[in-house]
Amino acid sequence: MIGLIGGSGLYDIPGFEVSEERAVETPYGLPSDDFLIGELSGRTVTFLARHSRRHNIPPHKVNYRANIWGFKSLGVERLIAVSAAGGIERGLNPGEIVLLSQLIDFTRSRVNTFYDGDVVVHVDFTEPYCPELRESIVKASGAAGVGIRDSGTYVCVEGPRLETAAEIAFFSTMGADVVGMTGMPEAVLARESEMCYAAIAVVTNPAAGLSRARLTTREVVETMNRSAGNLNALLAAAVGRVPESRGCRCGEALRDAEM
Repeated sequence: MIGLIGGSGLYDIPGFEVSEERAVETPYGLPSDDFLIGELSGRTVTFLARHSRRHNIPPHKVNYRANIWGFKSLGVERLIAVSAAGGIERGLNPGEIVLLSQLIDFTRSRVNTFYDGDVVVHVDFTEPYCPELRESIVKASGAAGVGIRDSGTYVCVEGPRLETAAEIAFFSTMGADVVGMTGMPEAVLARESEMCYAAIAVVTNPAAGLSRARLTTREVVETMNRSAGNLNALLAAAVGRVPESRGCRCGEALRDAEM
């Protein structure tokens, strides 16, 4: 089964035929919303709105452990996550789609592991995104005629405030291309759950200090709405191109990770 996580502005996908809406209880509390299970591009898909379909959960309050645990309990092995992001690399324009390849974590107060008890686990996170799943999305972009950046580094900040100009300038020196608030701990929790995980960022605005305009949530919503057609086409094509069986090493991420 393939899982899709919808970020800001992505609450449903045209062509996704929902057959079941399932509430899941987890050891970590309630997920962001009920899971929608159905069919997309001939594949069984489970969809979850990260901020809920009412968008009433801010990034720092998302119950990431419950969300990932819920997907795992439903039999999901591959996850494709979508999020809105600010563009740091000056060549990125609002509306561009970036398939992320690397990750920098600047969150502070979030629980970022399932293993915070008596078991000590150090999971390998050298490559935070599944190469096989990323390859499927790259091929899907060509088939769907949707242009994407096939690599990019995402820096995850705590939020919910937006960044200062100095912070963005600092992130730029580190090689960050986009900035967002939801990429972590989502990615590492998926890795600890031995799930494949890939992330797509939609650039909604230039990051702080790169434009004279004041940053607002309105431009985020407007850009996501304008990008919906390309994003939906990309997701539908990607789901149809995910291999039936996994050939990557994500499914053995916990091997030799426990002390």
